[in-house]
Amino acid sequence: MTAMNVVRFRVKPGCEQQFIDAHRAMRPKFKGFIGGNVIKNGDRTFCIVAEWRSFDALAAARSEMIGLLDSLRDLLEDLGGGLGMTDPVSGDVVVKLEVPRVARKTAKKKSRAKKSSAKKTKAARRKRR
Repeated sequence: MTAMNVVRFRVKPGCEQQFIDAHRAMRPKFKGFIGGNVIKNGDRTFCIVAEWRSFDALAAARSEMIGLLDSLRDLLEDLGGGLGMTDPVSGDVVVKLEVPRVARKTAKKKSRAKKSSAKKTKAARRKRR
């Protein structure tokens, strides 16, 4: 099974977009990193949810992750309650929840239809120019 880590942050007032842009520009190359998402879950509060090939890979990348965090510290506010700038949790995935196969096929068809429609609209706009 894979492993996940979740880190909660609070951004200083007026720094939300800078925090988001910094993450958009990041291209993490941690060994064993599968991918992740930045979630806005409150006023100036964000979480990063990342997936890893294994808990060992996650643990091995901690010093590199701290290096990335150091580049963002000026944007962050203390969470209070003795937590500091971050509230991290991590562990092995014990159950993977998946969409049933039929629902996945339906979602893929809708996605393809939407992309096709968008391409046709774009082509029509180019012709009008």
